[in-house]
Amino acid sequence: MSKLDKILKLPGLVDVHVHLREPGATQKEDFRTGTMAAVAGGYTQILDMPNNTPPTTSPNALNQKIDLAKGKIWCDLGFNFGATASSTKYFRKIENKVFGLKVYMNQTTGPLLVESEEDRDLIFKSWPSSLPIMVHAEGETVEIAIKLAKKYHKSLHVCHVTADQINAIENAKKENVLISCEVCPHHLFLNQFDIQKLGPFGLMKPPLLSKKDQEKLWSKMDKIDMISTDHAPHTKEEKMNQPGPKFGVPGLETTLPLLLKAVEEGRISLERLIEMTATNPRKIFKIPTQKNTYVLINSKITYKISNKNLFTKCRWTPFVGMEGRGEIQKVIIRGKTVYENGKFIGRPIGKVIYPRI
Repeated sequence: MSKLDKILKLPGLVDVHVHLREPGATQKEDFRTGTMAAVAGGYTQILDMPNNTPPTTSPNALNQKIDLAKGKIWCDLGFNFGATASSTKYFRKIENKVFGLKVYMNQTTGPLLVESEEDRDLIFKSWPSSLPIMVHAEGETVEIAIKLAKKYHKSLHVCHVTADQINAIENAKKENVLISCEVCPHHLFLNQFDIQKLGPFGLMKPPLLSKKDQEKLWSKMDKIDMISTDHAPHTKEEKMNQPGPKFGVPGLETTLPLLLKAVEEGRISLERLIEMTATNPRKIFKIPTQKNTYVLINSKITYKISNKNLFTKCRWTPFVGMEGRGEIQKVIIRGKTVYENGKFIGRPIGKVIYPRI
């Protein structure tokens, strides 16, 4: 009997790279709907990104998020801080409240682009060594980030890794740079051929890869530390009608069924899936353990992914029509069932979490 011909019990999944959009863009997502989407996808701990409007670059902005989240989150939620030259003065004040620093070294959604060599140097120098520096660094920009991490002996995490960056990351690990990286489901399960069908719904940063580069990512899964969704919802209207591109796609509810289908196909083992979606994220980002927390999945069930019955406020997915495997029966957090057979139970019991430093 295959491991996927039975009820699976998985640890609660962890995603270190999620955009919940609150405050500033709650028409796309908010803490309540985003954490509901997370739980419905098997995630029990997620970390929110700082590129809101206003961005999370001060203690006041961070405390506002913490206050907004309390009482309405269905899974545990932590926060990442935003990097600017002016936010460096707050690093020591907030280091016990966040899991990582996000440095945007290439343009994407939000106001946090850092292109100045002087500003980048100051940011890497100033950040506490105990927490990862997360970089949005496309193409060869990742080598600049590696040099800065090496120079200042900092922990570096490369977000949404692409095939052209794997060799540089492997070489950095051989040189004992403390470096980790993540791959996103849209880069594993979609490629440039899908853009014609998806149109603006296939726009993301970094962009979709060639089929060859997509396959290279799969061949290097043993070199990649974790899978993160980069859940980045926009409304359908924003994707189709707003002037200027809206980069990003939702992913919290579709990642596990896509990965379980990949397990069935022999592209990744179930053990490696658990490492990349639970064990490694918790270890690298010093995320607290959750006692008596797990997910029960009927892995016999297969289905076509659709826009129906999604909990994310944006109500769409780029993976429509693709086959997913596994239906979540229950999500248990600290011994309490919060989700069962497609419905939420009781009240939100998620906690705002802080790193184990």
